[in-house]
Formats: sequence, structure tokens, C-alpha cells
Amino acid sequence: MNTLERDYEQDFYAWIQHNIALLKQGKLNEIDIDILIDELESMAKRDKRELTSRLMILMAHLLKWQFQPNKQSGSWQSSIDEQRIQIIEQLEESPSLKNTLHEGIGRAYPKAVTLAAKETGLSLEIFPKECPYRIEQLLDDDFYPENRV
Repeated sequence: MNTLERDYEQDFYAWIQHNIALLKQGKLNEIDIDILIDELESMAKRDKRELTSRLMILMAHLLKWQFQPNKQSGSWQSSIDEQRIQIIEQLEESPSLKNTLHEGIGRAYPKAVTLAAKETGLSLEIFPKECPYRIEQLLDDDFYPENRV
């Protein structure tokens, strides 16, 4: 096993640093292109998963806010604010992720409904089948859905 393979298996950070140095030195023939491609694809998938996860938490808390108004709390509002901040920061760092927002909402919403139902004790059937919030509302610091009880 050569140094690159050992670093990749045992010390991922060292592997990254070594490959950065090779790229800076123009030693492209020493880079394991297949592994580099796999890692770059994995990073892109991770970013999409993170966005979807944050959307799920945001929508779950918005649903709880809307469908259980008597239990609205500062912690729910803080969670809503935190997820919005993190989503916006992620979109600022990777603007092309904006193109995946509709897909992310579609994937996250059913999970958000399940999470909201479990946390509130409300029936799944009480929640809308499709996400009731537009992207602009999800990202709007001042948007809190009206109560539905």
C-alpha cells in the first residue's frame, strides 16, 4: 500500500492535504483521480442531505407552530430561526444549491410531518399532504404560519 492509499484509509485529513499539495504543484499524474471524483461526489451529496435535513426540521417546527398554537414556545421559535440561518448560510456558500430547494422540500416534507406528528401527538391526517409553505416563506425571518385549530 502506497502513502496515498494509507493516508486515505487511515488519515483522511492527511490525504486531503497531500492531494491539495499535489494539485498546487501541478502533479496531476500522482493523484488518484477515481478516489478524488468519489470524494467530490460524496461532498455534493452531503451538502444536499444537510440542506434537506435542515428543511425537515424547519418545516416540522413550522407545522408544530401552526397546528399546536397553545404550545408555541421560545425554543420552537429559536429552532425555526436557527434552521433558517443555517439554510441561508448554506445557500450563500453554495448558491447552486438553490436549484435543489424544490427537490429538498419534496423529500423533507413527509419526514417533517412524521416528526411533527410524533412531537405533538397529533394525527398524521391533520397535516396537509403537500407542503403548505412557499420557499419564500420558509426563508422569511418574519414568517410564522397562522394557527389552525
